[in-house]
Amino acid sequence: MTEHHHHHHVSEKTIKLLVLSFVINMLLSVAEIIGGIVSGSIALIGDALHNTSDALSILIAVIAFKIGGRKSSTKYTYGFKRAEVIGGFVNLILLFISGCYLLFEGIERLISPQAIDGMLIVWISVLALFIDAITAKISHHDAHHNSNIKMVFIHNLADAFGSIGVIISGLCVMWFNIYYIDGIIALLIAFYMIFQSVVSFPHIVNILMNAAPDDIDVEEVKQAILQIDNVKGIHHIHLWCISEHDIAIECHIESCKANVVPQINMLLKKKFNINHCNIQVEEQNCGECCDL
Repeated sequence: MTEHHHHHHVSEKTIKLLVLSFVINMLLSVAEIIGGIVSGSIALIGDALHNTSDALSILIAVIAFKIGGRKSSTKYTYGFKRAEVIGGFVNLILLFISGCYLLFEGIERLISPQAIDGMLIVWISVLALFIDAITAKISHHDAHHNSNIKMVFIHNLADAFGSIGVIISGLCVMWFNIYYIDGIIALLIAFYMIFQSVVSFPHIVNILMNAAPDDIDVEEVKQAILQIDNVKGIHHIHLWCISEHDIAIECHIESCKANVVPQINMLLKKKFNINHCNIQVEEQNCGECCDL
């Protein structure tokens, strides 16, 4: 059976460091955009777009952690934990649009290579690589037990590789007067951005559509519940994600023992990490379903 991991709380220290990472990355993006315009490098602008998207991912993660920690209300009875999913959906759309823009610009640059300032590109990209390494280090601490932070870490790491690619582009201009590498690097960054958005899209949409979690088989849950003593049937079973880490279930149980509910709750929590259970017991004649 698939192992289901618990969601771990992200420390306030990590959140503050993520805020700092967001500010630094946004300043870097501005510097890269200005540098890309001045130097004529579409790859540098592409790296700036990717970096901006990742900075927004950091901001969305921080806002989601803050909003998600708020208590539920009479209107939002499940709380605000889905804010992280909604933010992730918006960020994916922005990432996809940026990737498509960069794709067309990269193709145009390959068709009509333009002279660029290799020295300026290299210096800005070295600065970007340094900052990307720092932000990746900041997010690395909590990446192993929080998938949202893990995505921030992976994106920062990818930014570092993107900066290395732009450095290579600048060096090719400086040493060999090869200008088309700039377009190739831009295309590689664009393909990565589009790939990440397309691959992540179904997972987020499934959560928003109240689909069952990818790693939990509804039939397996049903059979596990039927193994409990005095449970003779189960129907009207619904399994969905409230957020990325909070799973809910509701179902009707056929039994003559109302006290089977705590056993079912414990089973679902321990075996499947389902922490929101709404179980309705439909009582049967005790002589029909249980041992006297």
